[in-house]
Amino acid sequence: MRTPRFIALACTAALAAALTACSGATQPPPGTAGGAGFEVTPTSPAAKGPLSSFTWSLYAEPYTLDYALAYDFPPNTVLANVCEQLLRVTPDLKIEPGLAVKWAQPDPRTLVYTLRPGVTFHDGTVMTADDVVASLKRQMDPATGSPWGSAFKAVDSIEKSGPLEVTIRLGKADALFHELLAASPGTVVSAASLAKEGKDYGTPKGGLNCTGPYALEKWAQGDSITLKKHGKYWDAKLAPKSDSVKFTFVEDSAARANAFLSGTADGGYMVPSSSFAQLRTSGKGRLYFGPNTGAYNLAVTDFKGTLGDLRVRKALSMALDRKNIVKAAAGGVGVPAKAPAARGAWSLVPEKTASLFDTLPEPAHDVAAAKKLIEEAGATGRKVTLATSTLAPEISVVANAVQAAGRQIGLDVKLQPVSPDAYSNLFVDPAARDGLDLVITSGYDNTPDPLEFYQYLRTGDFGNYGNWSDAEYDLAFDRANTEYDPVKRTELTAKVQEIALAELPIIPVYEAPHSVFLGKRITGAPTGIAQLYYPWAATIGAAQS
Repeated sequence: MRTPRFIALACTAALAAALTACSGATQPPPGTAGGAGFEVTPTSPAAKGPLSSFTWSLYAEPYTLDYALAYDFPPNTVLANVCEQLLRVTPDLKIEPGLAVKWAQPDPRTLVYTLRPGVTFHDGTVMTADDVVASLKRQMDPATGSPWGSAFKAVDSIEKSGPLEVTIRLGKADALFHELLAASPGTVVSAASLAKEGKDYGTPKGGLNCTGPYALEKWAQGDSITLKKHGKYWDAKLAPKSDSVKFTFVEDSAARANAFLSGTADGGYMVPSSSFAQLRTSGKGRLYFGPNTGAYNLAVTDFKGTLGDLRVRKALSMALDRKNIVKAAAGGVGVPAKAPAARGAWSLVPEKTASLFDTLPEPAHDVAAAKKLIEEAGATGRKVTLATSTLAPEISVVANAVQAAGRQIGLDVKLQPVSPDAYSNLFVDPAARDGLDLVITSGYDNTPDPLEFYQYLRTGDFGNYGNWSDAEYDLAFDRANTEYDPVKRTELTAKVQEIALAELPIIPVYEAPHSVFLGKRITGAPTGIAQLYYPWAATIGAAQS
């Protein structure tokens, strides 16, 4: 579960999404094709020819291009095309070989990865096991300060066991660790470049030396980042169709929409919902909606206060008018969330999605029953403090809706304004959450495994913002995470989900698909959250032959 920067930074992050309709996550959940008239499709039409270059809009400048520190959409959107992982989450939400051509598990606590031969870094040197060991160990080093360090919590050792072989030993079975090697934790970079760049690595002053289809050409701080085609890229099926990509940074939502309309930017992901209507009717390109693994939630940050009573949490959930929240916050493009982890996160075993997620009841909206619960809890008139911010329109919309719902049932919901930078800090500094009862988050997965989201509600986990603790939940999670068979693990995850819904340490609000705008001259982009790890820019080319 991680919160993107436009809502805030939080705990652990995102996944990939879609080119072919092979997974339950690539199809809209029941009821999504209506209302605002949107359709979730896995990709835009294939490119018809090459391009010399195209320009891509980011909503903010990356704060780093260091793979170990990249923990947000802007840096990961760039790095997805430059650096690669041992494994790859494919567009149809499956995990396949990446820089590791195969792997074996001789016992539940040992993982052996055979590396792909002949892979070259951007400087022409050949990737070896030493590079893999250095890259992964760096994330474990406290001196690095990697937010991904928790992924390695069960790792005892990472060792070179052959010229093209790496063996990882775990202190206990951890099914999620292997899967996360398809995300940032599995990133491989040149060990020599790490030593050479030192503290400048991943900054505008330093270089990057990875294996992806594009190489970093220039980072003009405050202006743009330019990537150039890597002519010796190992994966022929993802050979770049464009020679270069230029990323520009536009923080203002209206200015970003104008960049799309004017052609200053050829495209961009995570389009502001406030501009959906204008872009869809502009004739300047096309707005696509793609698979997503995230949902917008309310995370309880204080279980010693008003929301420590389960009846109050249930009442607040029942008071929320989620359908109107979707209209106001997401331009009508979305659905009420049934659970903290979204439907799209249930993609590891897509044939189980219907029985384990779709059968969940729609969230109830019953103000009278909610008010009765508040009275039974003796909570009438009690205060609930919710953080709000100008960081993104969605935050203000959801915050105002929660305040209105709370007042309807007798709660005194106070909105605490927080500056954009300070709002991001709420998710990394526990002291910053002092005095708050709720924060608005957008949690999503790195992998197609829904269990990944639920790990952040375990007792003591960094992402457990309110320090919620439930022994039954912890036991259910541990059972699931020691089960390596994906079908069995998915079934065990349903029990974890059941407890989370019964106890509501997180109150689900709504799901929305991913969005991307493509101007008239380009096409070929995956439409979903694939942008975070899949080399999406390689598939973009000319819309006309």
